[in-house]
Amino acid sequence: MYPILFSKRASRPSDGRGPNRWDWALLPLVLGVLAALAFGASQMAKPFAVGTPLPISLDPTYLPYYLLRTTLRMFMALAASLLFSFVFAAVASKSRIAEKVLVPMVDILQSIPILGFLSITVTGFIALFPGSLLGVECAAIFAIFTSQAWNMALSLYQSMRTVPSELNEAARVFRLNAWQRFWRLELPYATPALLWNMMLSMSGGWFFVVASEAITVANQDIKLPGIGSYIAVAIDQQNVAAIVYAIIAMAIGILLYDQLFFRPLLAWADKFRFEDTQGNTAQQSWLLDWLRRGRLTRAGSETLARWGQGALGWFRSAYDGTSVRARVRGPNPHIERVFDAFLAALALIAVWRLAIFVHTEVGWAEVLRVFGLGLITLTRVLVLIALASLVWVPVGIAIGLRPRWSQRIQALAQLLAAFPANLLFPLAVMAIVALHLDPEIWLSPLIIFGTQWYILFNVVAGATTIPSELRYAADNLGLKGWLKWKRFYLPAVFPSFVTGAITASGGSWNASIVAEVVTWGKTTLTATGLGGYIAAMTSQGDFPRIALGIGVMCVFVMGLNRFLWRRLYVLAEKWSR
Repeated sequence: MYPILFSKRASRPSDGRGPNRWDWALLPLVLGVLAALAFGASQMAKPFAVGTPLPISLDPTYLPYYLLRTTLRMFMALAASLLFSFVFAAVASKSRIAEKVLVPMVDILQSIPILGFLSITVTGFIALFPGSLLGVECAAIFAIFTSQAWNMALSLYQSMRTVPSELNEAARVFRLNAWQRFWRLELPYATPALLWNMMLSMSGGWFFVVASEAITVANQDIKLPGIGSYIAVAIDQQNVAAIVYAIIAMAIGILLYDQLFFRPLLAWADKFRFEDTQGNTAQQSWLLDWLRRGRLTRAGSETLARWGQGALGWFRSAYDGTSVRARVRGPNPHIERVFDAFLAALALIAVWRLAIFVHTEVGWAEVLRVFGLGLITLTRVLVLIALASLVWVPVGIAIGLRPRWSQRIQALAQLLAAFPANLLFPLAVMAIVALHLDPEIWLSPLIIFGTQWYILFNVVAGATTIPSELRYAADNLGLKGWLKWKRFYLPAVFPSFVTGAITASGGSWNASIVAEVVTWGKTTLTATGLGGYIAAMTSQGDFPRIALGIGVMCVFVMGLNRFLWRRLYVLAEKWSR
């Protein structure tokens, strides 16, 4: 299907049937990875009872083991996030009724702090696996999942909504049903951007790895063996050397899975670029070159390709692509009205229950005060998103248009995105105190530090998918300077930028909880805002006010998405057609 757009000419098969030197070169690597995965998986199911201490040593010789455990959790969460993204994007992009529920649901979920998910789920997971460490492991994996899934789901949803009209027409001509259309058109078209967002989601998992591995349940502290627990213990003991060792281990881990996983995938996904010629933007991967040269690996990939082609034929289209019955049918307006009425009824019930809760538990004056704090945090988020966009949109376009740059900066960008913000808290506190700075202003950059990379990665992904033909056409037309940016570069990456901005916005609200109240030793700095309010109520154990703060944060996130980002999504869809 689409041999020009979505395929590469197969390499010439080599003579002989047995393994060649490339297969033998890959054998130690494959066996080493399988052995490491088997060992790490076996450690996840050890016997465990709540209250039993899991000691974490700051001896750097334990770091390879901790790195293996953390990386294994993150890849399991990544697999679950990928499956969730497939289902979410396929349903939300096809059904307007489902879209009205699923998209706001993701908006709410990405604004809930990761600690909120842990407090709800960890007890249930432990009950599912009594007497085993697997329950706590599943809770940690789920927490990492909540830091990865929303970005990937929104990226795939945005890509499926902006498939070029000529490709949609070709799918109808070739009589593709929904199953074939997803696997042969929509997913291949979205793959380059999805892979960049998978890298960012892995970095997002590193950002929250401390919270996901150091868990508190039933007044018991559970620290799973991993880099996150290592960092948590190092911070508690103010051991700067151990923090440095942890950063080095993170860098090594990111470099390894970048070379062994993401870089081969990006080079392989270059065949899905929407253009007639490969151009000069191809990614390179030494591992993918080895795999293509090996006889056994090539035979295995051909077998998998045949199985995939067979799976695509499970659901065959019964009608001609131009027939009336095969045309795309719009939703039934009567069903939509009934569904809208149902949603309105649910909203009224929720408002009524919320009014009772406010009147009996916290009072209306407290609600007004919390909304005022939300406006302060909203101002911080919007200002920081705007400043980050001014910096990273041009940088992302420059990187995406130059494949050599993207390959060199790729691992560095992942490391910066993975860097836990709480490691910067000591520097921030010491600098603000020593220079007599205003915490209301200078704590704000901590909100955007871990989320600005959503903008960079999405813009890079959008720039890498710009067809070379359009770049050549812009050069032939003599577009230069600001005119070229205004008429070509910015519109081309605008859909990707919107996806990055909406996920960065949701992540910034989440990060405000830890960034508006910063502690190092006996010094605590506080900035006025909704995040600081939630943090303060959490430390006091005031659950009604915690619920109020999280509810108000969800209202602000949903309102911002509804009245700003969704309108930009609609504009991006118009520009892509």
